[in-house]
Amino acid sequence: MIVQRNIFRSVLLFLFLVVLAGCEGGGSKAELPVYGEISMDFLLRNQDNQEVTPLIFKKKIYVADFFFTTCPTICPLMKRQMLRVYEAYEDSPGVLLFSHTIDPDHDTVEVLKNFSEGLGISSKKWQMVTGAQDEIFALAKHYMLAAMKNDQSPGGYIHSGSFVLVDQNKKIRGYYDGTNKEEVDQLIYDIKKLTRK
Repeated sequence: MIVQRNIFRSVLLFLFLVVLAGCEGGGSKAELPVYGEISMDFLLRNQDNQEVTPLIFKKKIYVADFFFTTCPTICPLMKRQMLRVYEAYEDSPGVLLFSHTIDPDHDTVEVLKNFSEGLGISSKKWQMVTGAQDEIFALAKHYMLAAMKNDQSPGGYIHSGSFVLVDQNKKIRGYYDGTNKEEVDQLIYDIKKLTRK
């Protein structure tokens, strides 16, 4: 009888701890997976002709993507969705956006400046960068994304439409289809998870 009572108490305690853990998490603090780490060094220039290095993103959450301003296919959709992320976290200093052009021959600092002004964004929140194409392609590979020249593709390039979520410790925590509103909704929510830590 005493053994049964002890087993019963143990089961009740276990169930209580499970429920308590669920209440504390509330589903909002569920751990995001880790897909890799951003460790590559780089030196690029943003739309204000300022140098951009990894130091800008130290202890920051950021969302990275790859695009080009003359892209006739997915880039306009991606930029509309990234603008939603910008607006959601415009007043959050710990969250930045990081868009790399894969066509630096055309997308000069001046072109990126005009493009960013057309979106109504600030470089303090959203860095649009250009640089040596080989370096940008290598960065895309480091993020585990595709970016390359292809004469058969519209605009002359193939590139991923993914947004990459990177946490304060340079860990990749998620990939999201930058053309899909529901996935970007999830990205906005997942950023909130990281900001609560």
